[in-house]
Amino acid sequence: MANIFIIAEIGVNHNGSVELAKKMVDVIASSGCNCAKFQTFKSEELVNKNAQMAQYQKENLKKNSTQLEMLKKLELKKDDFIELKKYCESKNVMFLSTPFDLESCDFLNSLGMEIFKIPSGEITNLPYLRKINSFKKDIILSTGMANLEEIKNALKVLKDCKVSLLHCTTQYPTPYEDVNLKAMETLKKEFNLPVGYSDHTQGLEIPIAAVAMGAEIIEKHFTLDKNMEGPDHKASLEPDELAQMVKSIRNIEKALGNGIKEPKKSEISNIEIVRKSIVAKCDIKKGEIFTENNLTAKRPGNGISPMKWDEIIGKIATKDYLEDEIICEK
Repeated sequence: MANIFIIAEIGVNHNGSVELAKKMVDVIASSGCNCAKFQTFKSEELVNKNAQMAQYQKENLKKNSTQLEMLKKLELKKDDFIELKKYCESKNVMFLSTPFDLESCDFLNSLGMEIFKIPSGEITNLPYLRKINSFKKDIILSTGMANLEEIKNALKVLKDCKVSLLHCTTQYPTPYEDVNLKAMETLKKEFNLPVGYSDHTQGLEIPIAAVAMGAEIIEKHFTLDKNMEGPDHKASLEPDELAQMVKSIRNIEKALGNGIKEPKKSEISNIEIVRKSIVAKCDIKKGEIFTENNLTAKRPGNGISPMKWDEIIGKIATKDYLEDEIICEK
């Protein structure tokens, strides 16, 4: 991916409403994100009836129910995803949805989804990985909670796919001390694959910093209102924040450049202004010898460079020079 690929993670922040999801897609499109991402699952296939909510889910929802009860309220139907994919395409935003069960994998593949995003929780799910690999599509693999050996094992299964890796910390919100952005460098060095960052911190600075460190993909949760009821709203960006993040990332993208150290077009005109030339420190008569006492270096830089100082010292002046006059000996 030549440019930074920015994924706005709607996830389940639509709260089960297609209309709310469409409003979110509108904001994502206007912000300049590349992609709107959802989550596709059948609740009964994703969790068993006794699975408890994570601590952050209990705190955000202010209740203690099962994961199944929570997810049923957030589940969209297949027809909803067909509608949302068409809506995304009408807004020139890529539709992406993470499948969480085998049936959802097949369904999303039948929609012709271009890229499959594997969530951190499925990186050790062999049947799931085999299913995704069978599609031979581009893959974005989140690596939250995983060590290098687990990532390596997953990549062996995904051998028929082109994979990009996302560094991630699976905690909502993620404490800054647990972000570990330098792990992106480890992933790049270890696997020699495109690397990005999936962010669960509060605020904008960490995904922006990740881009400056070489992330090629950024994923960030998005909501219309952090105060809405739901498990992920509080660790998400609101519309103004999303737009600011995208703007900052695009600016950094430009600023990263090509890595070649040479004068850039905007600074070439300043070379003569801020560099120096060898000039007369005082009046110098024709026939006098140039010395440390009668020469100095001053702006502008349109004469002999002070880097040729040793070549000028000891030469004889071929003309009279006034104080501050640029030396023009050959």
